[in-house]
Amino acid sequence: MLADLALLALRLALGAVFLGHGAQKSVGAFGGPGFGGAAGFIGSLGFRPARLWTALAVGGELAAGLLFLLGLWLPLAGLLVLGTMAVAIAKVHGPKGFFVQDGGYEYNLVLIIVALAVVALGPGAFSLDHVLGLAR
Repeated sequence: MLADLALLALRLALGAVFLGHGAQKSVGAFGGPGFGGAAGFIGSLGFRPARLWTALAVGGELAAGLLFLLGLWLPLAGLLVLGTMAVAIAKVHGPKGFFVQDGGYEYNLVLIIVALAVVALGPGAFSLDHVLGLAR
């Protein structure tokens, strides 16, 4: 029971983080740039066409967030987190070093590790995967 509550807490926190970041980039929530601003930034990183890559990034963040919140299809959610954070590390944070106060990749790495740990442990009893009989 305690492990199931711990997995729920991890899933809810991770899901909220990714939904929040996706909302910043999609609609400008929480002081974010909105889709146009995010597309401009992603374009400045060399991604072409910028709007397509922005849609993929935003969609990945929103989908991962929702899937982690619900405890549904966690392997897909984990891949979405791994993909978006790996790109963020490679294109933005990696060159700035490890520590987040210098713009480094420490935070992105923690998100990847938490996502992979939750995927490896399973969604827990308080999940749609469990309710639907999809959990192992």
